[in-house]
Amino acid sequence: MTTERYRKYFAISWDQIQRDTRELALRLAGNEYKGIIAITRGGLIPAGLIARELNILWIDTIGVSSYDHMEQRSLKVLKTFSAEVGDGEGYLLVDDLVDTGSTARLVSEMLPKAHFVTVYAKPDGAALVDDFITEVSQDTWIQFPWDMGFSYVEPVISRFGKENE
Repeated sequence: MTTERYRKYFAISWDQIQRDTRELALRLAGNEYKGIIAITRGGLIPAGLIARELNILWIDTIGVSSYDHMEQRSLKVLKTFSAEVGDGEGYLLVDDLVDTGSTARLVSEMLPKAHFVTVYAKPDGAALVDDFITEVSQDTWIQFPWDMGFSYVEPVISRFGKENE
């Protein structure tokens, strides 16, 4: 499960991501935004939830690839946003997590005036976003619900061969 970089594991449920994202939307309420730019793929779910909570109908994406499961690799812009966004002024930029800050730096250079938020932040990247809800340690791997599935879990007693006594 972990590499040398990750010594801890934090699994987030669908309920938790919704609660945390709604809390983030509550902090953003009262501000006017022209639209949302979601950093795909992780930012899609939080962006959709924030759009619902703030009644924002205009959503675009920027596609940046930086992970191969648990290992970071070089950044690659796969899709850019609409030209009308310009420097991002008046727009909300949304991602699920800021980790080392490499994606945040790249996207912030492209959209320097966007209001950049993430649901979760690690210390190395936290200063690069305007707001987030939960900070987790740098050595924690966050497992998001869209990367997991339900599966049967054996009862603890079965480990002892006593499940039918």
